[in-house]
Amino acid sequence: MQERIGGRLMSKLEFKNVSFTYPNGFKAINDLSLVVNPSEKVAIVGQNGAGKSTCAKLMNGLLRPSSGEILLDGNNTKDMTTAQISRKIGYVFQNPNDQIFNSTVYDEVAFSLRALKVDEDEMDKRVRQACEICELSEYLDDHPYDLPFSTRKFITIAITIANDCDIFIFDEPTAGQDAYSMGCLKRVIDHLHDLNKTIITITHDMEFVVENFDRVVVMSNKEIIKDADKKEVFDEDEILQKAYIQPPVVKRLCNSINLNEKLLSVDDFVDYIKNFGGAND
Repeated sequence: MQERIGGRLMSKLEFKNVSFTYPNGFKAINDLSLVVNPSEKVAIVGQNGAGKSTCAKLMNGLLRPSSGEILLDGNNTKDMTTAQISRKIGYVFQNPNDQIFNSTVYDEVAFSLRALKVDEDEMDKRVRQACEICELSEYLDDHPYDLPFSTRKFITIAITIANDCDIFIFDEPTAGQDAYSMGCLKRVIDHLHDLNKTIITITHDMEFVVENFDRVVVMSNKEIIKDADKKEVFDEDEILQKAYIQPPVVKRLCNSINLNEKLLSVDDFVDYIKNFGGAND
């Protein structure tokens, strides 16, 4: 069922004993159960082949379960078209070139709104707002393929923002991004979270996880092996080793100096040093 947050009903996503096998016989997901509540920030992590990207494509209807149920607002997605699902769940591909087909940034962001016959004034407002959030306003008339790869990734994010989805799925969003783009990505995530949007990422970037997400779902061998707060997840070396996950840099630093504190980010470490210094004044 939907949950009312800030006066608006926001979407809830649930997997119930979901398995998926590709046509070639490869089983990518095995008996997976997961609930993502409205306004959560969730990172799904694990080694290649763990089932992360398959899970994401099942979420937004690009793939359908071989068994089990996926519920969106309590409704089984098997009874919904991919288009209906995509109005609630926006999926940003790892490679933006898989999503970009129009000759200007404006037309690309406006494309699905035009297909839905959104009023022209409303469409223009949503396109310009989405591009402003993604720092694309100066590129509205540019051809997407005249822009850097990192900028094209933000075009695909702007598309989902303009569509006003409840749930955003980012597949490896930090791949190919420079330091400025990483800062922009954080600002976008913070903005969406302020709007009570649900944000899910599929990523290998643990620094990105600790800086931006609260809940971490660890996958290994087609199953979820841990689902908890990030500090709890990154404190379990056995889980990290099983999933072939490298801990965040600050966590590795703490381990190297035998500092038994659950510090994950640079900010955590700086705050600890400040407090430690103050305690010894």
